Amino acid sequence: MENFVVSARKYRPSDFKSVVGQQHITTTLKNAIKNDHLAQAFLFCGPRGVGKTTCARILAKTINCENLTSDFEACNVCDSCRSFNANSSFNVHELDAASNNSVDDIRVLVDQVRYAPQKGNFKIYIIDEVHMLSNQAFNAFLKTLEEPPKYAIFILATTEKHKIIPTILSRCQIFDFNRIQISDITEHLKSIAEKEAITYEEEALRLIATKADGALRDALSIFDLIVTFSDGNKITYQETINNLHILDYDYYFRVTDALLDESISESLLIFDEILKKGFDGHNFLVGLSEHFRELMVCKDPVTIPLLQTSESAQQRYKDQSQRASLSFLLSALNMSNQTELSYKNSRNQRLHVELLLMKLAKLPRAVSLATLAQEETKKKA
Repeated sequence: MENFVVSARKYRPSDFKSVVGQQHITTTLKNAIKNDHLAQAFLFCGPRGVGKTTCARILAKTINCENLTSDFEACNVCDSCRSFNANSSFNVHELDAASNNSVDDIRVLVDQVRYAPQKGNFKIYIIDEVHMLSNQAFNAFLKTLEEPPKYAIFILATTEKHKIIPTILSRCQIFDFNRIQISDITEHLKSIAEKEAITYEEEALRLIATKADGALRDALSIFDLIVTFSDGNKITYQETINNLHILDYDYYFRVTDALLDESISESLLIFDEILKKGFDGHNFLVGLSEHFRELMVCKDPVTIPLLQTSESAQQRYKDQSQRASLSFLLSALNMSNQTELSYKNSRNQRLHVELLLMKLAKLPRAVSLATLAQEETKKKA
């Protein structure tokens, strides 16, 4: 039986051009290599799963490559690249600061720095989760970081930049990694699905990308989970929402239609159906607020790009937004947000949500009466 390799490792980028959603970082690093303006210490900071360690490894491989390509990428053919790809390079050292955070661990590293590389131009030290170092370890590292040998380059990576002491920050060239856009994650998942001969529904991949919250590694883990869960090599929207226990956005369209029709009974029955499926009221409130926000975004063509959904879902939002006035959406968004904030303190949480639905069902009439009153006032004036 062949060993399974998770997608996050199997499709880990091996050069700058394959890094997803961090073009501002990769362009700067390639230009630094091109112009020979490499700093002695880099600090890569940003959320989890966005490519900090990956970019550190690519940079380490590229600056020691013996035959850089025309676009300043590693060749993957020379001895240095091959030894790096085989995890046998003597010029690249990785340290996990989470488990090696004492002053003694840093002293060992500082002792290693004294020895020049036997082959290649640079020795690269990648220190992951650097914020986990103790204050004594940071202080022991300061002098080496400030005046390292010309052949030594340090690449520090962290998810919590605020925990690093200012004296370390001032000695590093800082790169801030962004959360990866939903559209970029979706496109990456599509390319992997095609390579693995997996049939997919685009809406399912977009849902996975949304659930990952900007972390590509999380998206790939969820992707593997759904493929394993499904019967055969396919990813469907229905299987995805069932496995991730996500409430189908179709419920929010139905509830909003009932509210716009001023049907209290219909909205309460839909909410009851949601509860019977195992979702709690808080999940429903969060989704309802997001739904009203999406509808409000659709009211103005300028803000439609803020709606990160598939084409089919986008059309449904546009159609429903035509039925709802901006006043209704603003009031509904405010009311649902207030209900969400007070939800946990409520003793009867179901009634708390039902009361919101009753108020929202009467909101269209209240908005229309307020509009009529304003028009009458204008006429009299």
